[in-house]
Amino acid sequence: MSNIAGRRGFARRMGLLVFCVSLLSFLWQGCTKTAATPERSSKKGMGAIPVSVARVVKVDVPVEVHAVGNIEAYSTVAVKSQVNGELIKVLFREGQSVKKGEELFNIDARTYEAQLNQIQANLAKDEAAMAQAEANLARDTAQQKYAQAQATRYANLYAKQLVSKEQSDQMNSNLDAISAAVRADQASIQSARAGMDATRAAVANARVMLGYTRIQSPISGRTGSIEIQSGNIVNSSSTLTTINQIEPIYVSFSVPESQLRAIRPGQLVTASTGDKSGLEEKGALVFTDNAVDAATGTIRVKAVFQNSKHTLWPGQFVQVTLRLDTKPNALLLPAQAVQTGQNGSFVFVVKPDRTVESRPVVAGMHVDQNIVIDQGLEPGETVVTEGQLRLTVGSHVQTGNP
Repeated sequence: MSNIAGRRGFARRMGLLVFCVSLLSFLWQGCTKTAATPERSSKKGMGAIPVSVARVVKVDVPVEVHAVGNIEAYSTVAVKSQVNGELIKVLFREGQSVKKGEELFNIDARTYEAQLNQIQANLAKDEAAMAQAEANLARDTAQQKYAQAQATRYANLYAKQLVSKEQSDQMNSNLDAISAAVRADQASIQSARAGMDATRAAVANARVMLGYTRIQSPISGRTGSIEIQSGNIVNSSSTLTTINQIEPIYVSFSVPESQLRAIRPGQLVTASTGDKSGLEEKGALVFTDNAVDAATGTIRVKAVFQNSKHTLWPGQFVQVTLRLDTKPNALLLPAQAVQTGQNGSFVFVVKPDRTVESRPVVAGMHVDQNIVIDQGLEPGETVVTEGQLRLTVGSHVQTGNP
C-alpha cells in the first residue's frame, strides 16, 4: 500500500511540474509579443501625418484700429416758438425729412399784424412831422437871408447918417430872431429824424415778430415727434419738435492713447452696422479730443460720413475701422498657424523633405483672419495651419500638394 501511495504522490508532483513549465512558457510568449508591439507601432507611426498648410506671403498691410462707435447727428435743433399765440397749423408729418427754410408751423398772426400796422402809422406821422420841420427850416432860412441883407443895408445907411441907430438895431434884432428860428427848425429836424429812426426800428422789430409766427426749419434733416398739436397756446419755452441732421452724420469712437501720434485728420474710417445686410459707409476723421480719458487710456475722435443712403442713424452702435497707415512688405500668414508654447509663439515650418521643424516667431498685428510676422520667417516658406497637435519636430507630413 505504501508503494502505491508513493507512486501516486510522485505522479501528482510531476503533473504540477508540467503545469508550471507550461505556464512559464505561455507567460514568456505573452511578454515577447507585448515587447514587440511598440516596435510595430513605432514603424506604423512613421507614416505621413495629414495637415493643412499655407505659404508666407509678402504684402502691403493696412495698419488699422478697430473699435465700437456711436452715431451722432451732425446737428440737432429743438424747434421752439419765439412768440406767444395759438398754434393754428402744423405743415409736416412726424419723422418727415425737411429742407432748410421749409415752413413747419403757423401761429396766429393777427395781433402782430395789428401791431405792425399801428407802428407803420406812427412812422407815417413822424415822416409828416419831418417834412413839416424841413419846410419850416426852408422858410426860416429864406427869411434869415433877407434879414441879413436888411441888417447889412441899414448898417451902411447908419454909417452914412441916413437912418437912425434905432432903425439899424431893429434890423439886427429881426436878424437874430430869425436866426434863432432857423436853429429851432434844425433841432426839430434832428428830433424828427431820431423819432423816425426809432419808429423804423419798431417797424423792423414788429416785422420780425410777425415773421416768427411762421416757423421754418433752420436745417435740413429729419423731424421727430410733434410735441404740441394745433389749437394749443405756445410760448417761448415750448418745444414743438426736434430736427436731427443725418446727412452728413458723425460717428464717435475711442482710440487707444498709444495710437495718438498716428492719428491725423482726413484718415479713412469705415463703419459697418454689423447686421446681415453687410452695408459699409466710408468717411474721414475730422476731430480729435483735446485730452486723453485717464480712466480708460483712450482718446475720443469723430469721423464724418456723407450718409446719402441713410444707412447710419443717430444713437446706433457700429463697428468702426480707422486706417492709420500702410505697412509695406509685411509677412502675412493665417492666424491659426501661430501656436503658443512655454517659450512664446512658434510655427511648424514644412521643410523640402516633408518634415517639420518648430520655428519661434515674433507675431505682430492681426489683419482680418491673418497675422503679421515681424521676425522668424521668410517669404515663400510653408507653415502648418491645421493639425499641429499631432506634430513633433521631425514629423513627416502630407500636405496634399505634389
